[in-house]
Amino acid sequence: MDIKNKVVNLAGRIRYGIIVEWYNFWYLALRKKTQIVPHIASIDETIETIQTLKASISRFGDGEMRLIDGHGIGFQTYNSELSKRLLEILHSNEDKHLVCLADTFSDLYKYNRKARRFWRTYFYMHGNLWDKHLDPNKTYYNAFVTRLYMDYASKEKCKEWFANIKKIWNDRDIVFIEGEKSRLGVGNDLFDNAKTIKRILCPATNSYDKYELILSRASQEDKTTLFLIALGPTATVLAYDLYKRGYQAIDAGHMDVEYEWWKMGAKRKIKLARKYVNEAAGGNQVEECAGDEYEKQIIHRIV
Repeated sequence: MDIKNKVVNLAGRIRYGIIVEWYNFWYLALRKKTQIVPHIASIDETIETIQTLKASISRFGDGEMRLIDGHGIGFQTYNSELSKRLLEILHSNEDKHLVCLADTFSDLYKYNRKARRFWRTYFYMHGNLWDKHLDPNKTYYNAFVTRLYMDYASKEKCKEWFANIKKIWNDRDIVFIEGEKSRLGVGNDLFDNAKTIKRILCPATNSYDKYELILSRASQEDKTTLFLIALGPTATVLAYDLYKRGYQAIDAGHMDVEYEWWKMGAKRKIKLARKYVNEAAGGNQVEECAGDEYEKQIIHRIV
């Protein structure tokens, strides 16, 4: 056998070995399940409950659980107080405050391949965290109520979902509490049916370091205000604390970005020119111009 054939055969064996190891990993990952499979309401049920009760929501995903477990994430360093508060809220049971989880504990085939791969790997590595903290007798609500487009295999219900979620702020006075370059609603019509829009701008990273300032300023608004909060894990805590102070507050997450992607028909998570998108390559590089109307809506900056 000449050297060329030896190289080809060796390369084939290496490639085969990699394939086998990859298959073995995914075989284990596919079989790995959390011991507790929580009951999570559907997107439709979650939207309806928010509307009917004028409920507030706090959402928990992989980032919040990492912080609970003692680790930082890309835009929020570990903070022991934040970790403690997240755990408190995860265990809370309030009449008009909904604890929302990612609906990925079963039936992953409603999501696209990339999303399925992420969650299977995640539960293989970290499923024990959820088993430690979830209540099998509790009804949770759907954290993907703010992620209504990109990760779904079928996009058939996206239009209906967005139309229904817009009813939550119809003719309401809303205040966005957002990262300084999140710019919710800028360049789209997602919030055009709101009565008024105001903005409190906060740091794009490590916003929990300014938590007391943010909560104090927000609490100056009228009790009829609807807060929509886009501040990563800080939003999870802030929505709960504002609820406890008599407000309706929604941890709005990536709602605006998902709406932009839907309107564009985007096939993957891409950067947006005028908005900070932490999940897209180059998404932290944002153009400065947001328009005069946007500037008029800003009532406070916390830096």
